[in-house]
Amino acid sequence: MRKIGLQEIEEIALGAALLGAGGGGDPYVGKLVALGAVRECGAVSLIDPEEVPDDALIMPIAMMGAPTVLCEKGIGDMEYRRIYDMVRRYFGREVYATMPMEAGGVNSMLPIAAAARLGLPMVDCDGMGRAFPELQMVTFTIGGVSATPMALTDEKGNSVIFETITNQWTEELARAVTMSCGGSVTVSLYVMDGKTLKQYGVRGIVSRSQELGRAIRSVKSAADETPEARFLRLSGGIRLFRGKISDVLRTTDGKFNHGRVQLRGIGEYRNSCAEIVFQNENLCCRVDGRILATAPDLICLVDAETFTPVTTDALKYGKRVLAVGLKCDPLWRTQAGLALVGPRYFGIDADYIPLEERAKGGEANV
Repeated sequence: MRKIGLQEIEEIALGAALLGAGGGGDPYVGKLVALGAVRECGAVSLIDPEEVPDDALIMPIAMMGAPTVLCEKGIGDMEYRRIYDMVRRYFGREVYATMPMEAGGVNSMLPIAAAARLGLPMVDCDGMGRAFPELQMVTFTIGGVSATPMALTDEKGNSVIFETITNQWTEELARAVTMSCGGSVTVSLYVMDGKTLKQYGVRGIVSRSQELGRAIRSVKSAADETPEARFLRLSGGIRLFRGKISDVLRTTDGKFNHGRVQLRGIGEYRNSCAEIVFQNENLCCRVDGRILATAPDLICLVDAETFTPVTTDALKYGKRVLAVGLKCDPLWRTQAGLALVGPRYFGIDADYIPLEERAKGGEANV
């Protein structure tokens, strides 16, 4: 067990934005919510999954909907209390701890705020190890865990508990209610016991986010290697491309942000072009028409000078970026994992090949 205070929140937010793989929303608003809760209620205890009793009730907290809407609506402390009371009444027992469901920017922060305001510890674990756009896309689905009962509430006090026949149905129905509630809501889903958490959770994700945040902040402090080399070494990333954004195409279908960003190479890539396709999160990276990485591996864009993550919402013409690939959690590389989040699920006409295997051919360099 250790404490998450103000400094830790800053580092976690920065690292989680990288693990969001372009999605998960800008952590800035979520960070403000978490900082405010910790200032008011005190630091949060972060516990290892092995510290959780097998029969303990764990309540993940997340925001569902458009992060840009959350920036306008905000979130208060009453949503967490309503969610907590709904879950406690449904199961007839107290909640032991909360946890994040994904490592994306906003949803890495809100569980910290909830834990602080509810006086609960938070487990160093999540269900993705990154961010994905749909709520059934978690490692717990691989383990046969139901997303429901799913508690949902908005800032006005509207609330509902879903019981659905599949996790895909949970996504469909909850997404419709979210749109009716103004585009963003607070939810708890995949409520589980400690034994299930230990079997199918992605462990150490909060600590991993914090380590990445520290790494990004320290990339220019080393005298014996370049900032880029230090960033790649500390993050475990594989360089895919370096270029300047030449075009951004976006469409919105009411649920997700779809699009593609085109890059013109700079430096050693000056005679090449790259294209990255996204659905909230970056899904496929092609360089000169050749695929270098696909989901479920992480495709991340960072500022070419500061190495701070660039989300799909922040893509702008002329910005110089470095495209980096990070390996996904091993569970996503199983047959069941690829059925949920592999390239073909997202309409990409390619089989999944691990990022490091594609890199062996010389198309990408560590």
